[in-house]
Amino acid sequence: MSEQPEIDDALLDRIRGGDLDAFNTLVLGFQERIYNHCLRMLGSRPAAEDATQEAFTAAFKNARSLRGSNVRSWIYRIASNTCIDELRRRQRRPAVSLDAADQDDDTRPLDVADDKPGPEGRALQGELQESLREELLRLPDDQRLAVTLCDVEGFQYEEIAEVLKISVGTVKSRISRGRSRLREAIRARPELFGDVARHTSESDS
Repeated sequence: MSEQPEIDDALLDRIRGGDLDAFNTLVLGFQERIYNHCLRMLGSRPAAEDATQEAFTAAFKNARSLRGSNVRSWIYRIASNTCIDELRRRQRRPAVSLDAADQDDDTRPLDVADDKPGPEGRALQGELQESLREELLRLPDDQRLAVTLCDVEGFQYEEIAEVLKISVGTVKSRISRGRSRLREAIRARPELFGDVARHTSESDS
C-alpha cells in the first residue's frame, strides 16, 4: 500500500474553506484506499464505487468539520459510516455483537505467509486472497470493520476508536472476535487454506 499522502496545513485550510481544487488533491490521495475499504466492507464493486463517491461528496459538504490534521481518521470515519448506512439499507440479518463476551484481547494479526510465488503460485494466491475476502464478508459488520481497519489499513487501536467513536476496549473485543472467526474458517477448509491454516495454528502455540 502506498504511503499516506502529504496534506499540509495550508491545504487543510483551503479544504475547510470549500476550495474544490484543494479537496480534489485530497481525493486523489485517498480515493484508491477508500474504494478498497468500501469494497472489503460491501463486497461489490458497484456498491463500493457508489459508497466511495458518496463518502467524498459527504466529506466535501462537511469539510468545515475537519479538525486538526488527522485527515486519514476523518475520511475513513465518513467512509465507514457510509458503508454502515448501505449495509443497513440492505436490511441484512442483524449481526449479534459479541463485544461483551470473552474479552480475551487476541492481539495477534491474521498473518499470511509471504513466499513470493511463481506463476502457478500467484494463481493459487489469487484464489486464496479471494477466499479470504469472502470469509471476511461473512463476519458481523462491526467485527469486519474493526478487523479491516486494523489488519488491512494498519490503524492503531486508539485510531480505530476515534474513527468508530467507541472505546479502545470495544475495539480490541471486536478485533479479537473477528480474528477468531477468521481463523476458525481457515482451519475448516484445509484443502484451500492448508499453508495458512498451519501458519495460524503455529501462531497459537
